[in-house]
Amino acid sequence: MTNVYVAASEQGANFLAPNEIVPLLIGATVGEVERELVLQTLARCDGNRTRASRVLGLSVRTLRNKIRTYAASGIEVPTYHD
Repeated sequence: MTNVYVAASEQGANFLAPNEIVPLLIGATVGEVERELVLQTLARCDGNRTRASRVLGLSVRTLRNKIRTYAASGIEVPTYHD
């Protein structure tokens, strides 16, 4: 298990370099933190859902369902780029 560092961030949805720690907002709900982690992982995987699901430890089906939920809420989800 890796250590989780919590830091306040004013950057919002700005993406970090792959080797940087994902900032978590103090006071955010677990769902909000999970959504941000999923979206940032997808972005770093260039929208590749198979790779992102492996990184996150989720099945592709679970990731797809989360993406559908986010998209239905009007959240922009990174798409695959060749």
